[in-house]
Amino acid sequence: MPSFKLGFVVFASAGLLLLGACNNQASESSSNPSATTSETATNTESTANSQTSAHGDSHGKNAQVVEAGKYHMELAPEKEGNATHLDFYLQTGDKHEAVTNAKVTADVQSPDGKQKTVPLSYDAGGKHYTAKVDGGAAGQYQVKVTADVGGEKVNSRFSFNH
Repeated sequence: MPSFKLGFVVFASAGLLLLGACNNQASESSSNPSATTSETATNTESTANSQTSAHGDSHGKNAQVVEAGKYHMELAPEKEGNATHLDFYLQTGDKHEAVTNAKVTADVQSPDGKQKTVPLSYDAGGKHYTAKVDGGAAGQYQVKVTADVGGEKVNSRFSFNH
């Protein structure tokens, strides 16, 4: 009977250690709030291999970049009074050529949980899509940008503070 108890304690301890290691690994992968994910799909959404980074050297100091397949997507939010101006760059190819014919919308969730869908219009002079999001609650806003490029849906996720 004592060996059964000892075996159970060893087994339970090993299980707890394994759970702790898995939990720590999961929290490390989700601990970067400015990191974004990307999904590329045709008709249905499926996760694509993507490279994600936040940097400030392309289109503004708060610009965030998502690379997904052949697409380069960049969101540059800029606070304007009680609103936030969004510049969204949708580019393709090695030379990052602007995609001019997409239908682009942003699903914006404010810190208080309210959601709204905002259409982005193309600015030919700036070679990007743009919209203004009225500010409400202070804090971090979550944004899912969906671009329909000739029937191919390209999604990217971003966040910004207002």
